[in-house]
Amino acid sequence: MTRLFRRQFLITAGAATAASLLAHGCANSSTSGSADVEAVELSPDEVPEVTTAKLGFIALTDSAPLIIAKEKGFFAKYGMPDVEVAKQASWGTTRDNLVLGSGGGGIDGAHILTPMPYLMTTGAVTDGREVPMYILARLNVNGQGISVANAHKELDVQLDSTAWMTNVQQAKSTGDRLVCAVTFPGGTHDLWMRYWLAAGGIDPDNDVSTIVVPPPQMVANMRTGTVDAFCVGEPWNAQLINQDIGYSALTTGQLWNNHPEKALSMRADWVDAHPNAALAILKAVQEAQIWCDAAENKDEMAQIVSGRNWFNVPATDIADRAKGTFDFGDDRVEENSEHVMKFWVEDASYPFKSHDLWFLTEDIRWGYLPPDTDIQALVDRVNREDLWQEAARAIGQESAIPSSTSRGIETFFDGTQFDPENPQAYLDSLAIKRI
Repeated sequence: MTRLFRRQFLITAGAATAASLLAHGCANSSTSGSADVEAVELSPDEVPEVTTAKLGFIALTDSAPLIIAKEKGFFAKYGMPDVEVAKQASWGTTRDNLVLGSGGGGIDGAHILTPMPYLMTTGAVTDGREVPMYILARLNVNGQGISVANAHKELDVQLDSTAWMTNVQQAKSTGDRLVCAVTFPGGTHDLWMRYWLAAGGIDPDNDVSTIVVPPPQMVANMRTGTVDAFCVGEPWNAQLINQDIGYSALTTGQLWNNHPEKALSMRADWVDAHPNAALAILKAVQEAQIWCDAAENKDEMAQIVSGRNWFNVPATDIADRAKGTFDFGDDRVEENSEHVMKFWVEDASYPFKSHDLWFLTEDIRWGYLPPDTDIQALVDRVNREDLWQEAARAIGQESAIPSSTSRGIETFFDGTQFDPENPQAYLDSLAIKRI
């Protein structure tokens, strides 16, 4: 497969994304909302200032709390029956629609890659225009994967990427580097891919080509030979295996167990103007996260989000990994995995500031943020753990509030440790970096 064809395919895919951007993804939004729960009686000082908000989502399993909050009536329960949950074509589309805001035809908040609200707040991914954002909750931990095309299967590349070095060096020597796809520059999938490659001595900028592909287009790009590996959330890794196109080298929970992933983020100006409405949305999403984590709800969750209005994929592409069964596609099958996606249990929903410090440190590592960024001040500006705590108390989940804003020292699969009290020491310890 020539790189010329690869470029042509990506251009075609990009054109489809642009067309979807014009529509803002709203054609796929749902406005039904089942009356599965009863509305609560709100005191006058709790009544939302508005009954609607526009929230974006990408077709990924970790968007389930937003979809379930709509379909099961949790938004309506807290006085927000008109919340719109609208499909976005890519993370670039999500960013652009957040810049517009609902007043400009865009969206007010979204299921989003955790670093994106920071990159938008600083203007790093918005052409220098600062778009202040708040993170209200983490939506999940774990649940992503790095998958490799069947063409490389004989190398048995798994958690240790050094096994891939032979093919990487061979391709590089011909001037035709292998291609690794991620979903957004500086986003979670980009950082997982970069960490995995660099831990095995592969430079993600110089030894391979790292490109951006929207999540729903990952499988198609690997099918045509456009990419050799990709990092994305579910259900796309499972779908790749179900279609016998590639296999999963690893699930990202193996790279860093219970790692933070997506977030619920909203424009800061919208939250500041509608504090009760923002709290109502947060309470609804928290309850939806609790619902999604209940074992008896997993099959129903997979059935709902697989629907035509949402992911439009077979529920079988979602259900197994959502329940902790990982078929890696290379004769490895893991049952009851500790690396299963979690929405609420084990503090999955809490937006630990220590985790955001790691993401910002990694974005500095790869040149997405300047080295002199005051990351603690930035985290304090964007991360609204105070609102999470207020919402948790309101729904009777005060016991779920951690005793600290930090989860402490984190240890990665290769033994590297991140101490949130000393991010610079972590950065200094890394061999491959851009600074």
